[in-house]
Amino acid sequence: MNMDLEKLILEIKNGGKISEEFALEIAQKAPKDKLYAAADEIRKFFLGNKVETCSIMNAHSGRCSENCKWCAQSAHYKTGVKEYGYSTAQEALKNAKHAKEKRVQRFSLVTSGRKVPESRTEELAGIYAEMRKLGIALCGSFGLLSRDQLKILKDAGMTRYHCNLEAAPSYFPKLCSTHTIEEKLRTLAFAKELGYEICCGGIIGMGENLAQRLELAFAISKIEPDSIPLNVLQPIKGTPLENTLPLSEDEILTAFAMFRIINPKAHIRFAGGRSAFINRQRDALKAGASALLVGDMLTTVGSNIDSDYKMLSEMGYDFLSPR
Repeated sequence: MNMDLEKLILEIKNGGKISEEFALEIAQKAPKDKLYAAADEIRKFFLGNKVETCSIMNAHSGRCSENCKWCAQSAHYKTGVKEYGYSTAQEALKNAKHAKEKRVQRFSLVTSGRKVPESRTEELAGIYAEMRKLGIALCGSFGLLSRDQLKILKDAGMTRYHCNLEAAPSYFPKLCSTHTIEEKLRTLAFAKELGYEICCGGIIGMGENLAQRLELAFAISKIEPDSIPLNVLQPIKGTPLENTLPLSEDEILTAFAMFRIINPKAHIRFAGGRSAFINRQRDALKAGASALLVGDMLTTVGSNIDSDYKMLSEMGYDFLSPR
């Protein structure tokens, strides 16, 4: 198996890709330390010692029409999540400025709901036009937007669009019935056509098996995203997944390693769930991860930005400059 991993590393460095069959084999059978080391070597080859950070702001919370079983913001469940309407330009600018001052490379507004209404698009574009003046790279996560909406926001200064597949295509219908993977792929295709960088990942630990976790990684690889946020489920009381058993630490690290091996050039971003993995975050960064979501998450407490940068400095990482 060690020789197989060495051969695989060389093939990937030369532009090759791992097969689905071999991916499942090494995820199940390879010694964990060797698997993590292989992923780390691939990360270093394609991305050097650079790490990318981003921060998000929940710009519209709760009352979502979609029935995603993991989500605190769905109107289908009683979770006690704080609900509020669209944030003001002043609130967005304040948070973007704070992120810039903290040396965060990218800043994103995120809204609950199937999509931002057409009537809100110009207003949102105005906010992005103001944030662009701060000199921080801007992302957005606004659901299943149309091509026209994406064009308006790109012209205003948004450079990366986020839309997660969330789960393997074969498993997603068990988690959500109000929209489909195909609808997500259509929005992502619009964004790519318009020249956006693409951010597309998912959540692990929602009851899927290892093969389905890998299926998600391969589905994402076909999109060729720039960034892949990998979230670890934090079960929320009131949602259908509230009693889901947590993944083991090795299952989480194996997921990071396999996402790196399957997507060698993308930034694999440790996003939601970091607070429950606090003692092994450095291990994740040595098992394929190359980016962090810093600060608070959407509906849960996140990480301390200063502590994150201290950790990254101690590990000898170079920080990517804002674009």
